[in-house]
Amino acid sequence: SVSRTSPNLAFVPACLPPDPVEVEELQRFVSNSKKLFVMTGAGISTESGIPDYRSEGVGLYARTDRRPIQYAEFIRSASARQRYWARNFVGWPQFSSYQPNTAHLVLRDWEKLGKLHWLVTQNVDALHTKAGSQRMTELHGCTHRVFCLGCGDQTSRSELQEHFEALNPTWKAEALGVAPDGDVFLTDEQVRNFHVPACSKCGGILKPDVTFFGDTVSREKVDFVHQRLAESDSMLVAGSSMQVYSGYRFALAARDKQLPIAVLNIGPTRLDHFASLKLNSRCGELLPLIV
Repeated sequence: SVSRTSPNLAFVPACLPPDPVEVEELQRFVSNSKKLFVMTGAGISTESGIPDYRSEGVGLYARTDRRPIQYAEFIRSASARQRYWARNFVGWPQFSSYQPNTAHLVLRDWEKLGKLHWLVTQNVDALHTKAGSQRMTELHGCTHRVFCLGCGDQTSRSELQEHFEALNPTWKAEALGVAPDGDVFLTDEQVRNFHVPACSKCGGILKPDVTFFGDTVSREKVDFVHQRLAESDSMLVAGSSMQVYSGYRFALAARDKQLPIAVLNIGPTRLDHFASLKLNSRCGELLPLIV
């Protein structure tokens, strides 16, 4: 039931087509698994047109000197929040329009077939949700939700976009490139006159429901994911170098439980020295070949 979509390869590192031997090895790995635990990263969404951070030559860090906002800076500085939200406002129409690619749809189908026990994504782009995955945890949250740091009130990001438009009826800015988390590059001059709404309930600070760099994932969420991993019999990592500890800890836990681990990622990962299987292919090219 996977519908074929043409991949957008602008942000996908160069790689060879899947090796038939590797396809066979991953097929055997998946076939032997009854309760597969899958963890995805930015490399599964690059074929939908969303750049990642670390890929050689095409990732954000390779192309620019831009770095994502730090949690402490967002909390501490009103001007940092103004800059963040101005860039996010300009980027939102494009970022919210991205669609799942073949890899997302394959994992949804594995869930429907009872093969995939639980999916954990480090991405904040909602593409697994759009694909129809349900047995899933968004480890770092999702840009499509916003909450108030004061009272905790939640709102949708699309609703907030309307508030931005009402507060900034004449403000306009041309985007200079797009980043993995949905914002765009703007100059300080462009940002200066952008107005940011406060929480309509308490007047507090609004923040996207995502884990910024320098922030931590809640203990409850970490414990919940560990429970799902404990119920699983193998682990597949798709599209992640696992450089961020919040995700890497689950691979370490899987290793400690002596679960077989397969890694599908273009380029090296932190798991390469202890994974049972390492495959250097595009997720959207290799995963549909597995039945």
